[in-house]
Amino acid sequence: MTERAPIKDKPWLFRTYAGHSTAARSNALYRMNLARGQTGLSVAFDLPTQTGYDSDHVLARGEVGKVGVPIGHLGDMRALFDQIPLEQMNTSMTINATAPWLLSLYIAVAEEQGADVSALQGTVQNDIIKEYLSRGTYICPPAPSLRMITDVAAHTARHMPKWNPMNVCSYHLQEAGATPEQELAYALATAIAVLDDLRGKVEARDFPAMVGRISFFVNAGIRFVTELCKMRAFTELWDELCRERYGIEDERFRRFRYGVQVNSLGLTEQQPENNVYRILLETLAVTLSRNARARAVQLPAWNEALGLPRPWDQQWSLRMQQILAYETDLLEYGDLFDGNPVIAARVAELKTGARAELALLDGMGGAIASIDYMKSRLVESNAERLNRIEAAETVVVGVNRWQQGEPSPLTAGEGGILVVDPADEQDQIARLLAWREARDDAAALAALAALRVAAQGGANIMPPSIAAARAGVTTGEWASVMREVYGEYRGPTGVSASPSNRTQGLEPIREAVDQVSRRLGRRLKFLVGKPGLDGHSNGAEQIAFRARDCGMDITYEGIRLTPEQIVARAAQDDAHVVGLSILSGSHLPLIDEVMARMRGAGLSHIPVIVGGIIPEEDAGRLEEMGVARVYTPKDFELNRIMMDIVALAGPDEVAA
Repeated sequence: MTERAPIKDKPWLFRTYAGHSTAARSNALYRMNLARGQTGLSVAFDLPTQTGYDSDHVLARGEVGKVGVPIGHLGDMRALFDQIPLEQMNTSMTINATAPWLLSLYIAVAEEQGADVSALQGTVQNDIIKEYLSRGTYICPPAPSLRMITDVAAHTARHMPKWNPMNVCSYHLQEAGATPEQELAYALATAIAVLDDLRGKVEARDFPAMVGRISFFVNAGIRFVTELCKMRAFTELWDELCRERYGIEDERFRRFRYGVQVNSLGLTEQQPENNVYRILLETLAVTLSRNARARAVQLPAWNEALGLPRPWDQQWSLRMQQILAYETDLLEYGDLFDGNPVIAARVAELKTGARAELALLDGMGGAIASIDYMKSRLVESNAERLNRIEAAETVVVGVNRWQQGEPSPLTAGEGGILVVDPADEQDQIARLLAWREARDDAAALAALAALRVAAQGGANIMPPSIAAARAGVTTGEWASVMREVYGEYRGPTGVSASPSNRTQGLEPIREAVDQVSRRLGRRLKFLVGKPGLDGHSNGAEQIAFRARDCGMDITYEGIRLTPEQIVARAAQDDAHVVGLSILSGSHLPLIDEVMARMRGAGLSHIPVIVGGIIPEEDAGRLEEMGVARVYTPKDFELNRIMMDIVALAGPDEVAA
């Protein structure tokens, strides 16, 4: 007979990843979600905030408030948490390169509320390594970035013992194509790099407790049996690592603590109502196994492949969690899988693969030294995943099988997504300018000078960052000091100049590329660019990867380019086709500027194609601007896109 757990378990934390437009609007959303039963906050920040730019910076154009809330200074943070008592809250902040700064602003607001800072509970993600590999919101080079991570950890060890100073994030590794073994290994290698550096910053007696404060943020995909086994493998490998590498004897400090957002990569634009089932099945992977159950869960909304979810969509995902936790009997039993030979064998297999990959990384010098290698492996793994979908070896319902069906009533009317008002960007900039005008400039400059001295001298940057927050320093000003002292970094693209060994299905495209290249008098030149701050580079990488394998001469310089830089490179390379990728929702203003600059430079004869999460009505507007083709997530057949590029590059089409 199944033995009942002696005490019914408490549910995990219910979170919704949220934030958009302005701090005031996001605050209203948070208070509404808390009233509906959400038990923790998960703050999404916009790209300028994540990459250390103020809202009026040239690179912030079109990005303000799109994928999260803009936080430019203490006033914005006050507005974000207005009427939300931080001492009673558990707050997760998805912030990495600027994590020391956003935590400083959070501390300053908590102090203003009269909170006991030592009682604050929550997490800053603070994982910069996955930014180099998969998300792209890095600022500084790896070594000083690692130092900032451990500065935060050392500060919380002394002043915020209930705070998680780092959330090792394997979520985006899976989004970038990582296999389960790679996801396990790369995440654990990141934790090792941080803990090895942290050892020299805290007292030996405090180190075990700091190991216990490291948490993880993972992804759970649709293959939920494998994902469940992956979480059990994570739990066992982490316990093994804590015992054998760090000598942690207390079981409390060896527990694998993780939060999860289930997979967004597998959400489809086609038949989006099917995403509800995908989200539920993926949730089971991180809740069914009691010994490897998530401590916090946030679920995407059914329509995230279409655009920004509305409050109702987020409520629907929250209700899914509540039904699972409160209506079923899941929390009344012990682990359902202990002793299961199938589960045990799969867990052992995953652990063996992860250990082998970890040993390889260790031989290269660890995570920091292996960034280029890990990036290239992720791009290759993602290419293999897409090849399987394109060949229908991996079935995706509504995409490569059973595409026909009734139109979804969920997307009728307003289209089923939330649209950020473009006027919010100007409103945010106006309030930023007013903040700078009203603050004590002398105090802000003095705080920045103290921050610079600390960074240059190797002191912990948290105390001067908190002082800078109180003095009214802005996000861009804080980050400019970090750039000045530590330098900026250009991450690897993972796309080498040499083609892969793949030939299956590419022969007709290669012949077409060769034919057009002969007519052009040189190899077909395809420029791939990512304007703005969007660091979701998977799509651009895969387009560049496939174009290279099809025989095109490609230029892909990675993320975070201005329209001016892209147009200049198109002229320099005499490109035949320009491809632009934007997933942050900033496509209209950025593409408009690119097209205007192309005309101004006499390059209007070069076809421009665009890919991203682009609503149908916006696709029409882009075509009116002169864009030749618009691709959205439904366009998964990369070979068809390659043939479109060949057709657009032909001399007759160019002349037209």
